[in-house]
Amino acid sequence: MFFISLRLFPNRFAYSLLMAASFMVLVLAAPGAHGQRRPQGDGPDNQPLFSDFKGVRIGMTADDARKKLGAPRDKSDEADLYVYNDNEAVQVYYDKAKTVSAISIDFMSGANDVPASKDIIGSEPDAKADGSAYKLVRYPKAGYWVSYSKTAGSSPTITITMQKIEH
Repeated sequence: MFFISLRLFPNRFAYSLLMAASFMVLVLAAPGAHGQRRPQGDGPDNQPLFSDFKGVRIGMTADDARKKLGAPRDKSDEADLYVYNDNEAVQVYYDKAKTVSAISIDFMSGANDVPASKDIIGSEPDAKADGSAYKLVRYPKAGYWVSYSKTAGSSPTITITMQKIEH
């Protein structure tokens, strides 16, 4: 602990000089005291890197989504299932207003053109000891979040999910 005796600074000029020097030390130290930089997506102004799947976006009508993706393997008012080349599955979920509320894409073993996590969420996902990994990034201004998930094992499944943020 520091102790400053005012007896060492008997006149007001010396005391004022000490106070000014202390203030300058605080001002010069302030630039190094900034908080950590926010990760991609957490701020209200950050835009998502991943915004659609084959032209289908959050908020699009069910009819428009079906026109872009073609005939689903399974179709309902709540969700459609699409399968491409037996190693890529896409589920499109709809809300009560018949608009897209979520999109989930699974890339199984042998899938072509699996996007890198940096292209989806802007960074590497948080890895676990078993080899699996997961990360979710929120985009409040865009109104949805994006997650990237990888299962453990020698033939991992990569799942990319976009979902509308419910207020």
